[in-house]
Amino acid sequence: MSKKAINRLKAVLAEKNLTSKWLAEQLGKNEATISRWCTNDVQPNLNTLVKISELLKISISELINDK
Repeated sequence: MSKKAINRLKAVLAEKNLTSKWLAEQLGKNEATISRWCTNDVQPNLNTLVKISELLKISISELINDK
């Protein structure tokens, strides 16, 4: 069974030429946590999602897949 891609975080980071390490530093999180978000193993909580959208200058709806 394949994982459903809930967020587009990995793609957005690539589009903006940013790394998961950069995002981890900005959020004060472990890089492994960011990696798990990027692979959709787990999802960030709503407060963190808001911070991510602000850092990446992208709306939350653009970060979340609606499929």
